[in-house]
Amino acid sequence: MRVWFNRTFSSVYAAIGLIREADLEGRFHLIYSNANPHALAGRVAHEFFIEPTGLDNEQYIDWCLAFCREHQVEIFIAGRLSTELASAHARFEAQGTRVLSAATQEQLELIHDKARFYATTNLPGAPVAEFRVFENIAQFDAHYAELRARYPKLCVKPSRSVYGLGFAILDEERSSAALLLAGAEYHIGYQDMRRGLAELGEFRTMLLMAYLDGHEYSVDCVGDNGRLVTAVSRKKPMTPGRGQLIDMRADILEATSQLTRIHGLNGAFNVQFREGDGKLHLLEINPRMSGGIGMACVAGPNLPYIALKGFADGFDTVTVPPVRDGIRVAELSAPAELHSVDLL
Repeated sequence: MRVWFNRTFSSVYAAIGLIREADLEGRFHLIYSNANPHALAGRVAHEFFIEPTGLDNEQYIDWCLAFCREHQVEIFIAGRLSTELASAHARFEAQGTRVLSAATQEQLELIHDKARFYATTNLPGAPVAEFRVFENIAQFDAHYAELRARYPKLCVKPSRSVYGLGFAILDEERSSAALLLAGAEYHIGYQDMRRGLAELGEFRTMLLMAYLDGHEYSVDCVGDNGRLVTAVSRKKPMTPGRGQLIDMRADILEATSQLTRIHGLNGAFNVQFREGDGKLHLLEINPRMSGGIGMACVAGPNLPYIALKGFADGFDTVTVPPVRDGIRVAELSAPAELHSVDLL
């Protein structure tokens, strides 16, 4: 069965390797494409192709359709433009390709817009931290005064972002220069932030939130159109370099199951939580594999393979191993030479 991963996040390298490791019968022929001829996942896929650049969204979707026809792709696991491709399933199915999307286009658009996602989320076991939306300095000042009266520390982040880009803890004591020289990551001086916002006038939608200072949990999951098939919860250390603990907390798994059902989540995805105020809080849903997917799979379930095999043949054909709760995992890296090859 020919399976295509288009350009996506770097976790695809681990995912393709894990699928090949588990696919003892050689059922899946894995294809990867990227605009970068040195993309690492091209080293582990059965076939690698260069993607074109400079296409708008519609042109890129048309290219994807043509690629599937030319290479007889039976399953397309959408990475780039995954939200837009979620609404094009019928076009691909008409030519014999099934598209694996994490949710419908409507749900993906909601998940990617944290302001709307937070406002519509009702998760009693892991509520979203209190937040306010701001788009100018006046709103920021009013919301800061309100929330700061109840919380000792606040943070900001964009409504739309990945990799935590734009997240910062507001520091009332130190300037941004002092924070930079102190090596304080993800911090910004409060007064510097105010001055910058005032200079910008209007800007993209931002969130002001109560800062959660507890442990973070990253939950790697497989869903079957709203049913949680399996999940592995990783507890991140407060100090880097100590690995991560597999911690299968019942409240985390219950909250993850509820989110899977509410949003109709499908395939491989990730949910993040963080502790604060003595409670568990939802941070976000990543409708894709996380960067730590390999660490999660050390605990037992081969999540990328389970997601692919279940989508291809039905989840009744998949054996899901139990999770080895309580083990400590880490990610190791090894250097390698990149060989220049003719990929055109």
